[in-house]
Amino acid sequence: MPGGAASYDPEAVRARYLAERDRRLVPGRADIRDLRTDEHFARYRDDPFTPFVDRDPVADNVDVVIVGGGIAGLLAGAQLRKAGVERIRIVDQAGGVGGTWYWNRYPGVMCDVESTIYLPMLEELGTIPTRRYAFGGEILAHLEAVADRFDLGTDALFHTGVTGARWQEDTARWRVRTDRGDELTCRWYVLAVGILNLLKLPAIAGMEDFAGPSFHTARWDYGTTGGGPDEPLTGLADKVVGLIGTGATGIQCVPPLAASAKHLYVFQRTPSAIGERGNRPTDPGFAAGLEPGWQRARMDNFQAIMMGRPTEVDLIDDGWTHHYAAVQHPPRDEGMTTAEYLRRAEKLDYAVMEAHRHRVEELVSDRATAEILKPYYRYICKRPCFHDEYLQALNNPNVTLVDCPAGMERITGQGPVVDGKQFEVDCLIYGTGFQAELTPLFRRSGHDIVGRGGVTLAGKWADGASSLYGMMSRGFPNLFVMPAPGQQAVVTVNYTQLAVLGAEFVGGAIGQLEARGVEVFDVSAEAEEAWTERIVGSYVDSSAVMSACTPSRINNEGHPEAMNPRNGNYGRGLGDWFGYRELLEGWLRDGRFEGLELEVRSTAP
Repeated sequence: MPGGAASYDPEAVRARYLAERDRRLVPGRADIRDLRTDEHFARYRDDPFTPFVDRDPVADNVDVVIVGGGIAGLLAGAQLRKAGVERIRIVDQAGGVGGTWYWNRYPGVMCDVESTIYLPMLEELGTIPTRRYAFGGEILAHLEAVADRFDLGTDALFHTGVTGARWQEDTARWRVRTDRGDELTCRWYVLAVGILNLLKLPAIAGMEDFAGPSFHTARWDYGTTGGGPDEPLTGLADKVVGLIGTGATGIQCVPPLAASAKHLYVFQRTPSAIGERGNRPTDPGFAAGLEPGWQRARMDNFQAIMMGRPTEVDLIDDGWTHHYAAVQHPPRDEGMTTAEYLRRAEKLDYAVMEAHRHRVEELVSDRATAEILKPYYRYICKRPCFHDEYLQALNNPNVTLVDCPAGMERITGQGPVVDGKQFEVDCLIYGTGFQAELTPLFRRSGHDIVGRGGVTLAGKWADGASSLYGMMSRGFPNLFVMPAPGQQAVVTVNYTQLAVLGAEFVGGAIGQLEARGVEVFDVSAEAEEAWTERIVGSYVDSSAVMSACTPSRINNEGHPEAMNPRNGNYGRGLGDWFGYRELLEGWLRDGRFEGLELEVRSTAP
């Protein structure tokens, strides 16, 4: 790698990284608009893709209500169908299935995890992705195909938000109410609300004064820009556009915006580390050599490398396996002290980041622009990005990169103001992403969940998660939660693999409970306490390292010391994925429902 050991001065590197951090540690950095109540910006949540259709309220008693129609909800529904469950209703605020892939239809949208391991149930549907990294349209079409295969859309309630769910002790059912006046009762309640489902809109002075059209990338306004996700944005030919944000979303938007707008201003707070994606069409011969179980094997290969496990071959062979896995799990020699190991990790991280900075120098022609694009922080500090056209697009004469590490001063009717300079734009686009994966479950769910004795999930989890396996919680009978970061499960780069496991557990558990005539389960106090103690006991306080990072959602916007050990993972760091899967699969095979208190009643609907 360029800039290797010979140029590595630990003290100088640390000083530079801290200086870049300090430029961004400003008051109010993490302040965001509450789009649930914001009078001016609540409209940003509206669905621009599917017309809203009035309907009569639904009153229904079903077996399962699933909140969320994204990857997690669809996979849970598919596994429930396999378990013989017939009456399923998915409830989602979107106008159709797809979750994040329903909402994110901005130009250039694609996944940064290889499509053969990200798109679920490829074997079952007999599908091979067309490209190494699938664009959003292909992912959405595939998820719609999953919904069709398992008939999950027919009874779904779209453009519908759950307003409350309450456990009914007398009938052993959950009563679920929605903003459309629906009242559903169900025996099993499944939260599949996703991990990046809440729009993040920064609170910048004067935002509401901007005179032109503005929108968030997760509700792209093609009425303003013209075109479509794979078409030229014809409405921007005579427009000056401002794009705020250069994370995973922003970098994907820039090339199509640069190709279409009269001028594009890109406002960058912190540069991303952008590696090569190497996207390309899928090899026509790829499917020929596949054997049954190929997708799980391919997922496992990727996950093993992410965890630092030795593998004979790297099937994915990309930036994740080359760089991210390396800095997360540096090799440790026998007899090496902790201090020596940490120094090796820091040196390896530096080499990876030097390679990224060198890539900027190679691809960006203007020296001043290149300098502000170079990421000066450790690779572990932010989720890495990968793109083949973003850096080159900044060479276009109609593109200006605006460096604003401390953020914008304000937004006027004409546009953003940075360092006293007014930037006049016709259209303002917020590519500011979503609230972090560690956002508490009760906030991501978006509604009150009331269990036994009137206790709310928000109240119970106010001081941190409390669960069994990160998927069930005492006092909330017959409730399953799809596993996610921050709720005592594990973390995976490839979220789909975790969703697959969670869905198999939910479908298998409910199938067995139904077969045994169990109508009510609850988690025992002893099992929940033991699981929580296990999570807390394996928690590793990384704040000493992460506090030196530039602020991001990875380090709690510069305050990693505030992270709660109760919201940790099964296993150290990001968690022991394979151990967690073995535990859940073993629990299902055993069939004794260890850790649960079971009741058999006569509560016929």
